[in-house]
This record gives sequence, structure tokens and C-alpha cells, in this order.
Amino acid sequence: MALGMLTSELPLHTLAIQTALTLRASRRTPLRSWRGGAAIGLSAASAAGLLRLHRAANRSGHVFEAALIEGLGSSYLDGVAPAIRTRQGVPLTRGEVSVPTMGRRKRYLRAENLSYGPAGKRNLLDVWRRDDLPLDGRAPVLIQVHGGAWVMGHKAQQALPLLSHMAELGWICVSINYRLSPTDLWPAHIQDVMAAIAWTKANIADHGGDPDFIALSGGSAGGHLTALAALSANDPRFQPGFEDVDTTVQAAVPIYGQYDNTNRSGGSNPTTIAFLAEKILGTTVDDDLEGWEASSPICRLHADAPPMFVIHGTNDAFLPVEQARAFVAAARDESSNPVVYAELPYAQHGFDGLRTTRVHHLVNAIERFLTHVHSTAGRPET
Repeated sequence: MALGMLTSELPLHTLAIQTALTLRASRRTPLRSWRGGAAIGLSAASAAGLLRLHRAANRSGHVFEAALIEGLGSSYLDGVAPAIRTRQGVPLTRGEVSVPTMGRRKRYLRAENLSYGPAGKRNLLDVWRRDDLPLDGRAPVLIQVHGGAWVMGHKAQQALPLLSHMAELGWICVSINYRLSPTDLWPAHIQDVMAAIAWTKANIADHGGDPDFIALSGGSAGGHLTALAALSANDPRFQPGFEDVDTTVQAAVPIYGQYDNTNRSGGSNPTTIAFLAEKILGTTVDDDLEGWEASSPICRLHADAPPMFVIHGTNDAFLPVEQARAFVAAARDESSNPVVYAELPYAQHGFDGLRTTRVHHLVNAIERFLTHVHSTAGRPET
């Protein structure tokens, strides 16, 4: 995955390194020799492939826009509230392409390590907001759930480009920690996500947020928890001690997530299923089918599911794109709300760590989706 990330997300940087190494090697091996000729040929073929990857990343904007139009309609931006109107077509500068950044956490972080539950540092969250937002402004809210295979990860380490982007646009962003395995087995993870939603509904107005409009996002294990939380609102199994709290959310953006723990669609990675059994759930599908189905987003689909924007890369080495396709197909059959799906050619698992060209298009597309959902909240789709 790491090597795939380097070439698929930073192809021009890889090309520059490769060119420098080729030039250095040419000083030792005469170019007119058969070895030199072979090296030049391989280098040229690699360069062509890297340039193709760069073009594919540039075309991600078209992939996202086509997905949004397919899922929401060609007029999906009509009626967007002026205060959070989407900005389209703003390219990265050459400097931003040359030196991709992670985001501007310090610029927008306004409350850090707030407790939302009893589990110490694993039940802490951060609130991101612009300084100039009024505390009574009821800005829309985005909760970010980190990934890390349910065994690692931290709220300060992931999705920083997305959080920076949405905070700059006037959203209130909440990034959370949650309990991890093997110290805590399932369903501790999803119970914490639901507790964070409950905390946000009760407290986010004090930070200028709107408790009546909360969206979720997350990648990998965070994508699984995002989809599951969006589909499992008010399930008492996931809300111990706060069963009466309404944990409904208004939108979800799961990115390269795990959606089919029981492998009913046949698209899940068998290694992931074995890992879940040994490290996360502590049981097998045969021993606890009901529990495994409860943990599987594809088994929790229903007509009132909130609007979803599912994003996956075709080259995902950990969580195959086939199970994302199966989840989207099933969601579109079950849900009465829009299900948008963007499949990104050559994108690898965990591709959104830096604001690369592809990630630039990603955060803009998520912005457009969430802005549309927020603008149409409370009124029927046309």
C-alpha cells in the first residue's frame, strides 16, 4: 500500500526522484551500452506510467462531478445557501502541487481533548471552527471518525485536509477518538461513535454548531463506523446508558470503508474477515451470526437511511472495491435517500492523508455533496 500510495498520489514527485536516479546511474553506465539502453527504456516506460497516473488524479474532479450528478441530479447545486455556497474550479497552485500539506489543524482547532465519555483519552474529541463564526450561528456540523483497522489511530492524525477545508467554509468539525481493540472488543468502537454523536447533539450549540444537522465522515475502519452509525441510529445495543438519545444523523461520507463483515456479497477480503474474528469481534460468523450482521453496514440498510456519499479506489489493497460496489447497489435498492458513489481509478487505500491533486478534488466533492444535503434538509428533493 505504501509503495502504491507514493506512485498513485505523488506521481510527479516519484518521476522527479526516478529521473534524478537515472541521471546519476548514467554516469556509471554508458548510455550506448546494452545495459544503459535497457535502463533508459525502463525509465521511459515508468515515466509514461507515472504521467498517466498524474492525468488520472487530475481527472478525479470529473469522476466526482459525474458521480454527484448521477446521484443527485444535474441541478443539485440549485438552492444552495449563499453562506456556504460551494466553490468550484479553484485549482491547486504550483506550490501546493509541489509541497502537499496535511491541513491547518492549529489554525482551526478551538477546543481540544473534550471528554464525551468515561474511557479516558479514547473518549476525547476536538472541535474545529473559524474564529469569526458567531456562537449562535448554528453552523452545520461534520464529525470525523479516524481509521486504523479498529486497533490504532488518533483524532489528530487523519482527514486533516478535509477538516481544514470544511472549517474554512464555515462548518463546525468534530474529530473523535474511540476505544480500540484488542484492549476493548466490539461493540465498544461503535458505542463510542454513538456516544460522540450524542455529545455533539447536546453540546455543539455552545460552539456555534447546529445539533439538528450532523454529518459523519471517516476512512477505512472509520468508513465502516461512519456507515454503520448512520444506519444504526437509536439501536439500544450501541447506546448503553443513553438508549433514549436520538442519534440520527443527516448525512454520511464513508471513504474506502469495510461494509460487508459477513461477506454476503462475496466482495470482502477473507484476511479482513479473519482479522475481525480474531482481534475485533472475538467470535466467528458461525458462532454469532446475529452479532456479525449487526456490525455489518450492508446488513443494516433501510429505507430511511440518510443520504450517503461512498468513495473508494479501484486499487485498494486492503478493502476490495468490489464490496463497496455491492454495498452501494444494495443501498440504492433499500434507501429512499440519495446514494452517491465515486470510484477513483488507481486510488489506493488511505489515499487522503495529504492534499494532493486527487485529495483536492475529494474535499471539494465532499463539500458539494454536504452543501447540497444541508441546503435541502427539511424539504423534499425535486
